[in-house]
Amino acid sequence: MNKEGIKKIVLAYSGGLDTSIIIPWLKENYNDPEIIAVSGNVGQADELEGLEEKALKTGASKLIIADLVDEMVDEVIIPALKMGASYEGYLLGTAFARPIIGRKLAQIALEEGADAVCHGATGKGNDQVRFELAIKRFAPDMKIIAPWREWDIKSREEEIDYAEAHNVPLKISRETNYSKDKNLWHLSHEGLDLEDPANEPDYDKPGFLEMSVSPFQAPDTPTYVTIDFEAGVPVAFNGEKMKASKIIEKLNEAGGANGIGLLDIVENRLVGMKDRGVYETPGGTILYAAHRQLEMLTVDKDTLHEKQKLAVDFADLIYNGKWFSPLREALQAFADEADKYVTGSVKLKLYKGNIIPAGTTSPYSLYSENLVTFGESDYDQAQAAGFINLWGLPTKVQALREQGKL
Repeated sequence: MNKEGIKKIVLAYSGGLDTSIIIPWLKENYNDPEIIAVSGNVGQADELEGLEEKALKTGASKLIIADLVDEMVDEVIIPALKMGASYEGYLLGTAFARPIIGRKLAQIALEEGADAVCHGATGKGNDQVRFELAIKRFAPDMKIIAPWREWDIKSREEEIDYAEAHNVPLKISRETNYSKDKNLWHLSHEGLDLEDPANEPDYDKPGFLEMSVSPFQAPDTPTYVTIDFEAGVPVAFNGEKMKASKIIEKLNEAGGANGIGLLDIVENRLVGMKDRGVYETPGGTILYAAHRQLEMLTVDKDTLHEKQKLAVDFADLIYNGKWFSPLREALQAFADEADKYVTGSVKLKLYKGNIIPAGTTSPYSLYSENLVTFGESDYDQAQAAGFINLWGLPTKVQALREQGKL
């Protein structure tokens, strides 16, 4: 890359350790370019406080905060919910935000006449792929700078050394230096003691969990929640109509207070290595559970089973950064069609990390008590004999062949 021609850079800026030191590093290594810091508000709440002052103090010309919460929820999370997509059990919290942030970075870079877009994702992780595929989709000729693939810094400890040497203020210490990513949907924890899968996460340690409490610290009485859906989309919480992002907020509060949605997983990264992470996804875990309950009533067997198969492919596309792809659009169309009757109300009981079904209703239910009852029914059980004879005919013929009776 010709560094001499890089005069203006749009930086994906969270204010965390990586992006905090990237501003002075770009100034030093790219001939003092103008740095426009861009922070996508995806529901990280208090992490946005003081961000503008910090960005300007460390060398940015300005900070743009883009409100992307509803775009992330409506355009990415809801389609994934409809499909029931999860990656090896992980509910894709980080991956949900990246295509929306990447698209906004590309749009702002074009609007500002920038020469390059910069991000703080490491060369070991998934986010570099997710960001850059989104940028290539909306600004295919834009240069991309990834400092972790260029600089001599080799660890988060060395990042802290660099920050201290350049008077970059940090909210973390060497002892609390977990790599975290937070948005409306989740909070991830990586690094330090979690790098060894033999170490149990200390959920009860003050300050470790932020969206949840340990199930051991949850109340001794259950909390009931009710979620209403229309065609697979959540539309009401406890009988009150509200937009989907607000429902997730409410579920985060209820789920977090009851220790819901903690996941300790060793997952397979796109780049080929295994990675251990701890995730907090209280509201999302409840929402997925509620959606599954309603699908049990309203979706026919063949469609439900096919959707469960396709959910793996859909999750792979999201995880691997291919949100903006024809296949994702085609699979999403299937999910929309499959969920057109997923309308109704789901009641759940939350108790010490558990989600317990407490009743589901739908005007489009396929469940017939008259057919399934152990009592008197309109179903003619004698018809089953003919069905079994036809269904089992290939098995019978094979047995006759083996016995030499054909």
